[in-house]
Amino acid sequence: MRTLTATVMSAAAIGALLLVPALSQAAPAPTPGPAAIPQGRGYDQAEKFIGRPAVPNPVTLPKVSNNPYMSPNGTSNIHNDTWMTDAYPGDGPLGRNTQVTSVNALGECASITFDSLGRLVAVCINPKGSFLTMMHPDSLRIIAREKLPAGPETDSSGDYTEVAGAYFYLDNRNRAVVATADHHLTYYAYSLTPGDRGFNVVKEIDITSAMDTTDSIQSALPDFSGNVWFATKSGVVGNVNPKTEVVKWINLPGEIISNSFAMDKDGGVYIVSTAALYRFDAGSDGTPVTTWRAVYDNTGGEPKPSQKSAGSGTTPTVMSGGRVAIVDNANPENVVVYRTAPNASNRKICQAPVFGKDASATENSLVAIGDSLIAENNFGYKVIADTTKGKTSTPGMARVDVTAAGECVNVWTNNKVTAPSVVPKFSAKTGLVYTYTKPAGPGTIDRWYWTALDYRTGRIVYSVLTGTGVFFNNSYASLYLSPSGVGYAGVIGGVVRIEG
Repeated sequence: MRTLTATVMSAAAIGALLLVPALSQAAPAPTPGPAAIPQGRGYDQAEKFIGRPAVPNPVTLPKVSNNPYMSPNGTSNIHNDTWMTDAYPGDGPLGRNTQVTSVNALGECASITFDSLGRLVAVCINPKGSFLTMMHPDSLRIIAREKLPAGPETDSSGDYTEVAGAYFYLDNRNRAVVATADHHLTYYAYSLTPGDRGFNVVKEIDITSAMDTTDSIQSALPDFSGNVWFATKSGVVGNVNPKTEVVKWINLPGEIISNSFAMDKDGGVYIVSTAALYRFDAGSDGTPVTTWRAVYDNTGGEPKPSQKSAGSGTTPTVMSGGRVAIVDNANPENVVVYRTAPNASNRKICQAPVFGKDASATENSLVAIGDSLIAENNFGYKVIADTTKGKTSTPGMARVDVTAAGECVNVWTNNKVTAPSVVPKFSAKTGLVYTYTKPAGPGTIDRWYWTALDYRTGRIVYSVLTGTGVFFNNSYASLYLSPSGVGYAGVIGGVVRIEG
């Protein structure tokens, strides 16, 4: 997810969604029974459930340290935690009497977090801007909505990550911390004061000194000491002390950063550019220092269909055992695993190709499940029109394991599942990998499904229809599992909720 200025995470390449008109321009009234996303052609004839309900087959996950400056793991950001594992230790939908509901949130809610009361806190975007939005977890009623600042260069044709905050995070005080398009780090708190209910700015840090006016902040996250790191599209890597508001930064000349980043408890900050994977640490005065740099295989040239830049499309993913992984930009692409230790003699542990030649591209973070990594093929999805009128992208999802001997082994590849652009997720209690699929047709009908795969075999267990038509396209948004095991998908029309 990509996953910015209009916020992805994120998340994580969503410029195409800005070409689709918003369902409405007026902010919704906070009343029960919110309007659902309108269905497109063919909904009544589309198969609502395919496969069979899942039987839980739990998997044990390594413990991921919770960042003390963020909300609990699984609730804090588009990729779940600071390792960016996209894996949840809890439950997810099993496909039993599944109930699907949706809310017209007046834009795509690509990045979603969960506050301490279980409410959804999201950044939703439409051609009029980005909106910090709070929703009820069950009814999806919109509780609060606040427009985020626009940048001087923002227009309706810009990339999602250049309009505002997709990679925002929820901190340990329930505040949404957003890197806004005007180059500020802005803290929003929800107020319960009568007559003043809604989001209020409680802190704002100016980081304009670190970047050009036309640059955009891709992501901002706190390290385990509380300093907030940020990365910009033009290759600025920096951090700011929230107490002193002193900003430190360095530049990566000629390199572009298009995704979020990962960090570990030891102080390592892992950022991938169009040229290399980096580990940065804070120097004695706080300035970012390049600890190591690993160049990855790259075809260069024009970005592959589905990718935002001519480089890796993944946010780095930290694994247990001192490892970090990305997907490179070779042809075919590889899952590549590196040692995180500052002075490792052999940086690369192993790599394994995934998907086919001239048909592989991943623009979403890997899912880390212990020694396993799940990669999704997004090749062929560049703009919304690529999945309209019955069309879809190139299929593929694969599992690569790192063995005790340090080899990357392809365990399975599913060449039937077609997930054009979603950030997939994993539930350890169910043993299911969740993705968002778009089969071809029939004819010119566009069907979108919440789909569960068996982690062990890669077999599709079930698919449940979320809707038909363009407003159910997730367009680079992520899937999410709430602490209670309910599934959510950000889509162009708003949010889809899956329970059962």
